[in-house]
Amino acid sequence: MDIEHDSQSSDTNKRTYYISVQAGQILQSPEEAAYELVIRGSQEDVAKLEELFEELSSMDEAETFHFAKSPYGTAGDNEINRGSDDILLDIYRHLYQCGTDETKRHIATMGLF
Repeated sequence: MDIEHDSQSSDTNKRTYYISVQAGQILQSPEEAAYELVIRGSQEDVAKLEELFEELSSMDEAETFHFAKSPYGTAGDNEINRGSDDILLDIYRHLYQCGTDETKRHIATMGLF
């Protein structure tokens, strides 16, 4: 089995995507909207990222409900915030794995992991 050939064929299944973590968007063209990071990913990579963005959105909705219900804080506030932080870390780890060299450098400077 030719490992170099397998690597090249799997790379041909990858496309360039433009990512806005802030907006939770995966764009196929840099002209579609503002973006922060660029990745090269397969359909599976994009599906995983979509799943993580959905988890983050769901967590944001839970936080909004929680803080609207008890704006003065409870012991659960830290747990709720930690949930969002954990999902964001997972998003940035995934973006780092799929990222271009520039994206990897940018994420590395963030000092997240």
